[in-house]
Amino acid sequence: MKAKSARRGPRPHAAYDKAYFDKWYRHPKRRVITAAKTARKALLALAVAEYYLERRVRTVLDVGCGEGQWHPALKKLRPRVQYTGVDPSPYAVRRFGKSRNIVRGSFGNLPDLAGSYDLIVCSDSLYYIPDDELIMGLHILAPRVGGIAFLEAYPHEAGLQGDTSGMHPRSAAFYRKVFRDAGLSPCGSHCYIGAALRDSVTALEQGGSWLRHAEDAREKPRQGSRSAARIR
Repeated sequence: MKAKSARRGPRPHAAYDKAYFDKWYRHPKRRVITAAKTARKALLALAVAEYYLERRVRTVLDVGCGEGQWHPALKKLRPRVQYTGVDPSPYAVRRFGKSRNIVRGSFGNLPDLAGSYDLIVCSDSLYYIPDDELIMGLHILAPRVGGIAFLEAYPHEAGLQGDTSGMHPRSAAFYRKVFRDAGLSPCGSHCYIGAALRDSVTALEQGGSWLRHAEDAREKPRQGSRSAARIR
């Protein structure tokens, strides 16, 4: 299995300074995030969101955005998109707050959010968030998903590399449950649809429902007969 890139561990917010981002984003040997990789993710998320919205994405909320790497990628593809980034790093907000519209906050301590967003992003950070904070944040964000949410999560067996300190190892079944409990339905690679457009997703668009049931069955005792794939 191809190793995935881990980004940030739980350390004081002030530790997410310029030196930290230089090490993990710009150092030629240590960086785990590149502009090209971010651009591919942005292209994927936009395509899925616009497929279901049947129009171009207009608003984006990026939680745990760091220096706002998604901002230039999104602006290149959709110059008129309204981007809002949220990050706990004082350095990131001070350095890029005005130019990339980044405000101070975190997954479990979100600023006041107005209305819904066509695309909500949380990339390369979910596996560092404690369970209670993750669940609380999902229940706050889910009602604001006007199109889709791009929630990049990997189970513990994915072989994450990079800044692995303070990670919370979780199973795929755990992520599926907390996303489902928040009212989010899978619709593709790391993409989840909210209540606003849930009726537009068919059973076969839900990210391999047959595989989901098979994997969950291996992780817990089997109860009853195997369920058929259906819209949830």
